Amino acid sequence: LVHLLIAAAGSGRRMGGDRNKLLLPIAGRPVIAWTLEAALAADRIQWIGLVGQEIDREDILGLVPTTAKPVQWIQGGSTRQESVQRGLAALPRDAEHVLIHDGARCLAEPSLFDRCADAVAQGEALIAATAVTDTIKRVDAAGIITATPDRSELWAAQTPQGFQVEQLRRGHVEAQDQGWSVTDDASLYERLGWPVKVLDAGPSNIKVTTPFDLVVAEAVLALRSPG
Repeated sequence: LVHLLIAAAGSGRRMGGDRNKLLLPIAGRPVIAWTLEAALAADRIQWIGLVGQEIDREDILGLVPTTAKPVQWIQGGSTRQESVQRGLAALPRDAEHVLIHDGARCLAEPSLFDRCADAVAQGEALIAATAVTDTIKRVDAAGIITATPDRSELWAAQTPQGFQVEQLRRGHVEAQDQGWSVTDDASLYERLGWPVKVLDAGPSNIKVTTPFDLVVAEAVLALRSPG
């Protein structure tokens, strides 16, 4: 079984709001409620750490149902990198493998968590991802196209991302010593030359970042509803 850290210390800047976007409603429930529901339903997840800010603690913990699966609150940091470090420090002593998931990816299904958990338990470092379908352009500061990367080699990084706990801790120590700033843990592994595989998550595992994403997420949830 695998431990899970959910990054829940976001803000509402790109959403245009004044509160944590994870508390905004989708289909009548907060964003984070859908994320939690899927994580709690995953068979291979045995413990969940919610990494967030104190201002949101009561609201988010109030969404956790009574369950036999342990859920622990962890005080987040000022950056995602610092929040993950704090999450790693708070893991139970017997934790060997960890998944890290963005709370804003509320459309992740239990089966995705289980697939990622199975892969990381077999010793692989991995990220959920989806193959890029658009043609991507690299541009300079003036907005002029400078290159067109080969689309067949491009994947959009998502979460969950899975790692061996002690190796990830070593990576974060190295990042701190070197003054590196990374946007996800896979980027940290890349800098260190450690291999990370991609696991195809499919097209619906979007991250809720803008008001349009709320509309898309609600439409996907409506399609999944048995009613």
